[in-house]
Amino acid sequence: MERLEGYVSHIIYRNAENGYTVFDLQGEEETTCVGSFPALDEGETLELFGDFTEHAVYGHQFKVTLWQTVSPEDALGMERYLGSGAVRGVGAALAARIVKRFGRDTFRIIEEEPERLAEVRGISERKAMEIAVQMEEKRDMRQAMVYLQKYGISNTLAVKIYETYQDRLYRILEENPYQLADDIDGIGFKKADELASKIGILMDSEYRIRSGILYTLQQAAGEGHIFLPKTVLVRRSAALLELEEKAVEEQIANLIMDRRIVAIKEKDNVNCYVSSFYYAELSCARMLLELYAGTQQVGGEGAFSDGEGEKALLDRIEKLQEEEGIELDALQKKAVLESIRNHLLILTGGPGTGKTTTINMMIRYFISQGLDLFLAAPTGRATRRMTEATGYEARTIHRMLELSGAAPEENRKASFLRNADNPLEADVIIVDEMSMVDIHLFQALLKAVSPGTRLILVGDDNQLPSVGPGQVLHDLIASGAFPVVYLQRIFRQAGESDIVVNAHRINRGEPIGLDNKSRDFFFLERSSIPVIYKHMIQLIREKLPPYVQADPYDIQVLTPMRRGALGVETLNGILQAYLNPPTPSRKEIQIGETLFREGDKVMQTRNDYQLEWEVVSRYGIPIDRGVGIFNGDTGTIKEIDAGSQTVTVEYDEGRRVTYGFSQMEEIELAYAVTIHKAQGSEYPAVIMPLLGGPKLLMNRNLLYTGVTRARDCVTILGSRQVVEEMIANVSEAKRYSSLDKRIRELKGEFCSH
Repeated sequence: MERLEGYVSHIIYRNAENGYTVFDLQGEEETTCVGSFPALDEGETLELFGDFTEHAVYGHQFKVTLWQTVSPEDALGMERYLGSGAVRGVGAALAARIVKRFGRDTFRIIEEEPERLAEVRGISERKAMEIAVQMEEKRDMRQAMVYLQKYGISNTLAVKIYETYQDRLYRILEENPYQLADDIDGIGFKKADELASKIGILMDSEYRIRSGILYTLQQAAGEGHIFLPKTVLVRRSAALLELEEKAVEEQIANLIMDRRIVAIKEKDNVNCYVSSFYYAELSCARMLLELYAGTQQVGGEGAFSDGEGEKALLDRIEKLQEEEGIELDALQKKAVLESIRNHLLILTGGPGTGKTTTINMMIRYFISQGLDLFLAAPTGRATRRMTEATGYEARTIHRMLELSGAAPEENRKASFLRNADNPLEADVIIVDEMSMVDIHLFQALLKAVSPGTRLILVGDDNQLPSVGPGQVLHDLIASGAFPVVYLQRIFRQAGESDIVVNAHRINRGEPIGLDNKSRDFFFLERSSIPVIYKHMIQLIREKLPPYVQADPYDIQVLTPMRRGALGVETLNGILQAYLNPPTPSRKEIQIGETLFREGDKVMQTRNDYQLEWEVVSRYGIPIDRGVGIFNGDTGTIKEIDAGSQTVTVEYDEGRRVTYGFSQMEEIELAYAVTIHKAQGSEYPAVIMPLLGGPKLLMNRNLLYTGVTRARDCVTILGSRQVVEEMIANVSEAKRYSSLDKRIRELKGEFCSH
């Protein structure tokens, strides 16, 4: 290992996300250096340890392994640092005057007697103190970085820790490093636990047990649960912490006393909630009942209170049917009537049962009455389908609620400009694909619905529940508190679509046709995994694009699993190699275990409310801007820039997002995605490889959801027996939610009033 000392004469490149820096160091001779530095300014004097390397593009470099800042001992070094721009408001001329006045004593004066800086022409007492504060902050930050590096904390996280706690970080780390998991995004329990172990925190520390319990509940939320039964929480937490269950039970009691956990007794069980989740369900239940309580025999031409009023309404609907060329069956007419007479309605039914036709008639009726109407859905794909099917603009729920980039840092949640203080200005709001909506998004939506607005919630209760916590649509129906219309008759394509017919057969547990006599539902029995790979690639590249008149990138492989030979992780690598092979013109970058290449199809894997996007014109001029890219959004990598360490992805509607390399953990390849991730999406053609897997995954609900993602063609590759077993398997992973219970509990209060 070699040593260099000198001052930073020029910073060539710096990534603020991870601290990676390329700079010129002026010592005995000028040397280009590369390394990771949490904070670095031109003019700083450094002592570096590392090795010289030869870079293919940048040539001779010094790769830094260890480093430390050195206070410049000579007046020239001090002047160079102060005048480098490292201290705001101090330029080269002022730096020269400061050093001329104080000489080699300059830094001591700034640290110990900063008021004396006012002796220099051009420096007021206020400016003198500002200079001292900046120098102190930079010194404190560097000391914190060095301290945190001892414990394996990355520069990016170290900066977050320092900015959150400042000089309190030493006390917090020594007393309760688990607080980091509560306060800092990017540090979970496991990272905090690893840090605590290095610091010497005991295994049975109260802080550790409490943090582990809360982490267990957070992990459960990732599985879709709102709560866990206490017995399950104790068992899971004890296993995580490698402690006796008794120690866990004691700390659950303390967390309940501190109101971090809410415990609700249900018959012989006690259910444990993170407080925010319990109150989210309670808040939703109250807002729903308040909205529904506003359902009165609303005055005006459109309302009715007796048979004659209802007859007039039916006549108007009949007239609209004639004008629009729409024919409704009895249940569809009932749904339209219920949407007029109620402030809250749930419309549900499987594929092809006429939900879209019913929505269209509702829209026509409300528009004819001069009412303002909003249409929304959870995803961009779903909004495009809704817009195409109705002829009226639909927006994502996030855009309708006007997601703001200024999310409150203290809880790191989304901030919506539309809320209880600034509600949506609409008479009617129709939300489609409600099975995808989780409890937090639903709560935000309800807050923005003003009294008197009609809210119509549409979805298929047999689809998989939301990726986020809760099962809102299911619980609303189960509560029995609100009007629900179930559409049952199959209309789509006059019953000619075998996708629709087979989806309903799957849902009823009946055998489906696998004889390939269909025009849109195919089954290729294959038992060899390499053969499945081969046919999958042939279907995407050659067979299906002309058959469904779509681009190969629009054809989606859906699989039940993430891992295994037919899981998304393996399939994406294989499909990438054939659908987007390496070429000299396509740049690529290895991030962790994933190779990303320009042209790759990718998916955002978590909600990121802070990501900024813009839509540009053909001339590169921005024409729209916004924030927020969400779990399940798919796009294409347009550019990889190794110099700036960024990747540009274009999502639906031309929204372009620039990710730093350190943010790419939010992205994964999407040639194949899990069926769960495909919720709310519709593709021209779907390919499903089914050759076995965990029984809990290989069930009827999953197969039904996968089949109903296809618009024009479904192809199953694999085992007939596996398909039949999935249809017969009604077991599903239980999801713990209780919105229906909260609604029923509060309903009594509303009835008594």
